Amino acid sequence: MTGFAAADLGSNIGGFVDCLLRRGTRKVYSVDTSYGTLAWRLRNDERVVVLERTNALHVELPEPVDLVTVDVGWTPQARILPAARRLLAPGGRILSLVKPQYEADREELAHGFVRPDALERVLDRVRSAVRDLGFPETRWIECPLGGGERNREFFVLL
Repeated sequence: MTGFAAADLGSNIGGFVDCLLRRGTRKVYSVDTSYGTLAWRLRNDERVVVLERTNALHVELPEPVDLVTVDVGWTPQARILPAARRLLAPGGRILSLVKPQYEADREELAHGFVRPDALERVLDRVRSAVRDLGFPETRWIECPLGGGERNREFFVLL
Protein backbone atom coordinates (compact mmCIF):
# COMPACT_ATOMS: atom_id res chain seq x y z
CA MET A 1 0.00 0.00 0.00
CA THR A 2 3.03 2.23 0.00
CA GLY A 3 2.24 5.30 -2.05
CA PHE A 4 -1.47 4.52 -2.35
CA ALA A 5 -4.25 7.06 -2.02
CA ALA A 6 -7.16 5.56 -0.09
CA ALA A 7 -10.63 6.41 1.15
CA ASP A 8 -12.09 5.02 4.35
CA LEU A 9 -15.89 5.08 4.33
CA GLY A 10 -17.30 5.02 7.85
CA SER A 11 -14.07 6.02 9.61
CA ASN A 12 -15.50 6.64 13.08
CA ILE A 13 -12.43 6.70 15.38
CA GLY A 14 -10.13 5.68 12.54
CA GLY A 15 -9.23 2.00 12.84
CA PHE A 16 -8.83 1.50 9.10
CA VAL A 17 -7.25 4.95 8.70
CA ASP A 18 -4.57 4.01 11.23
CA CYS A 19 -3.90 0.65 9.53
CA LEU A 20 -3.59 2.31 6.13
CA LEU A 21 -1.14 4.93 7.39
CA ARG A 22 0.99 2.32 9.15
CA ARG A 23 1.31 0.50 5.83
CA GLY A 24 2.61 3.50 3.94
CA THR A 25 -0.50 4.99 2.36
CA ARG A 26 0.37 8.50 1.18
CA LYS A 27 -3.12 9.96 1.70
CA VAL A 28 -6.34 8.78 3.33
CA TYR A 29 -9.71 10.45 2.89
CA SER A 30 -11.53 9.78 6.18
CA VAL A 31 -15.28 9.89 5.49
CA ASP A 32 -17.94 9.74 8.20
CA THR A 33 -21.37 11.20 8.90
CA SER A 34 -20.38 11.91 12.50
CA TYR A 35 -18.39 14.87 13.80
CA GLY A 36 -15.43 14.83 16.16
CA THR A 37 -15.02 11.05 16.47
CA LEU A 38 -11.77 10.57 14.52
CA ALA A 39 -8.82 10.06 16.90
CA TRP A 40 -6.91 13.28 17.54
CA ARG A 41 -3.58 11.81 16.39
CA LEU A 42 -5.12 10.80 13.04
CA ARG A 43 -7.04 14.05 12.67
CA ASN A 44 -3.74 15.94 12.90
CA ASP A 45 -1.77 13.70 10.54
CA GLU A 46 -1.00 15.65 7.35
CA ARG A 47 -1.74 12.53 5.27
CA VAL A 48 -5.37 12.43 6.47
CA VAL A 49 -8.11 14.47 4.81
CA VAL A 50 -11.00 14.60 7.29
CA LEU A 51 -14.46 14.64 5.67
CA GLU A 52 -16.87 14.74 8.60
CA ARG A 53 -20.63 15.18 8.36
CA THR A 54 -20.29 13.54 4.96
CA ASN A 55 -22.47 10.70 3.73
CA ALA A 56 -20.32 8.05 2.03
CA LEU A 57 -23.11 7.36 -0.44
CA HIS A 58 -22.68 10.84 -1.91
CA VAL A 59 -19.03 11.74 -1.27
CA GLU A 60 -16.93 13.14 -4.10
CA LEU A 61 -13.14 13.15 -3.88
CA PRO A 62 -10.68 15.38 -5.75
CA GLU A 63 -8.79 12.33 -7.05
CA PRO A 64 -9.47 8.64 -7.70
CA VAL A 65 -8.06 6.32 -5.05
CA ASP A 66 -6.28 2.97 -5.17
CA LEU A 67 -8.15 1.45 -2.24
CA VAL A 68 -11.48 2.03 -0.52
CA THR A 69 -12.09 0.52 2.90
CA VAL A 70 -15.68 0.28 4.11
CA ASP A 71 -16.99 -0.10 7.67
CA VAL A 72 -20.48 1.36 7.72
CA GLY A 73 -23.47 0.68 9.93
CA TRP A 74 -27.08 0.78 8.77
CA THR A 75 -26.10 0.80 5.08
CA PRO A 76 -26.37 -2.48 3.15
CA GLN A 77 -23.49 -3.54 0.91
CA ALA A 78 -25.74 -3.28 -2.15
CA ARG A 79 -25.95 0.49 -1.53
CA ILE A 80 -22.41 1.31 -0.37
CA LEU A 81 -20.40 -0.75 -2.87
CA PRO A 82 -21.48 1.26 -5.96
CA ALA A 83 -20.50 4.45 -4.10
CA ALA A 84 -17.13 2.92 -3.19
CA ARG A 85 -16.52 1.79 -6.77
CA ARG A 86 -17.12 5.35 -8.08
CA LEU A 87 -14.10 6.51 -6.04
CA LEU A 88 -11.63 3.99 -7.45
CA ALA A 89 -8.80 4.53 -9.89
CA PRO A 90 -8.50 1.86 -12.62
CA GLY A 91 -7.29 -1.35 -10.99
CA GLY A 92 -8.32 -0.13 -7.53
CA ARG A 93 -9.71 -2.46 -4.86
CA ILE A 94 -12.38 -2.37 -2.16
CA LEU A 95 -12.04 -3.98 1.26
CA SER A 96 -15.43 -4.00 2.95
CA LEU A 97 -16.48 -5.19 6.39
CA VAL A 98 -19.81 -6.99 5.95
CA LYS A 99 -22.04 -6.69 9.00
CA PRO A 100 -24.82 -9.25 8.61
CA GLN A 101 -26.95 -7.56 11.28
CA TYR A 102 -27.43 -4.65 8.85
CA GLU A 103 -28.21 -6.98 5.95
CA ALA A 104 -30.73 -9.19 7.76
CA ASP A 105 -34.49 -8.95 7.64
CA ARG A 106 -36.22 -8.25 10.94
CA GLU A 107 -37.32 -11.89 11.34
CA GLU A 108 -33.69 -13.03 10.98
CA LEU A 109 -32.66 -11.08 14.07
CA ALA A 110 -33.03 -11.83 17.76
CA HIS A 111 -32.14 -9.05 20.21
CA GLY A 112 -29.96 -7.30 17.60
CA PHE A 113 -28.04 -10.44 16.65
CA VAL A 114 -28.40 -12.48 13.48
CA ARG A 115 -29.97 -15.80 14.42
CA PRO A 116 -27.47 -18.65 13.83
CA ASP A 117 -29.94 -20.46 11.55
CA ALA A 118 -30.24 -17.32 9.37
CA LEU A 119 -26.59 -16.32 8.98
CA GLU A 120 -25.81 -18.32 5.82
CA ARG A 121 -29.03 -17.15 4.18
CA VAL A 122 -28.13 -13.52 4.92
CA LEU A 123 -24.57 -13.98 3.63
CA ASP A 124 -25.87 -15.69 0.47
CA ARG A 125 -28.03 -12.64 -0.23
CA VAL A 126 -25.04 -10.35 0.19
CA ARG A 127 -22.90 -12.54 -2.08
CA SER A 128 -25.67 -12.47 -4.67
CA ALA A 129 -25.92 -8.67 -4.43
CA VAL A 130 -22.14 -8.38 -4.90
CA ARG A 131 -22.33 -10.55 -8.03
CA ASP A 132 -25.33 -8.58 -9.32
CA LEU A 133 -23.22 -5.41 -9.01
CA GLY A 134 -20.73 -6.96 -11.41
CA PHE A 135 -17.91 -7.68 -9.01
CA PRO A 136 -15.89 -10.81 -9.82
CA GLU A 137 -15.69 -13.74 -7.45
CA THR A 138 -14.58 -12.48 -4.10
CA ARG A 139 -12.63 -13.63 -1.09
CA TRP A 140 -14.48 -13.66 2.22
CA ILE A 141 -12.69 -13.90 5.57
CA GLU A 142 -14.39 -13.94 8.94
CA CYS A 143 -13.29 -11.03 11.09
CA PRO A 144 -11.26 -12.42 14.01
CA LEU A 145 -12.73 -9.81 16.37
CA GLY A 146 -16.27 -11.20 16.10
CA GLY A 147 -17.89 -13.98 18.05
CA GLY A 148 -18.81 -14.24 21.70
CA GLU A 149 -21.35 -11.57 22.53
CA ARG A 150 -20.84 -9.90 19.17
CA ASN A 151 -22.30 -10.44 15.74
CA ARG A 152 -20.04 -12.30 13.35
CA GLU A 153 -18.63 -9.99 10.68
CA PHE A 154 -16.76 -10.71 7.46
CA PHE A 155 -14.16 -8.96 5.30
CA VAL A 156 -14.68 -9.11 1.55
CA LEU A 157 -12.01 -8.06 -0.93
CA LEU A 158 -13.31 -6.83 -4.28
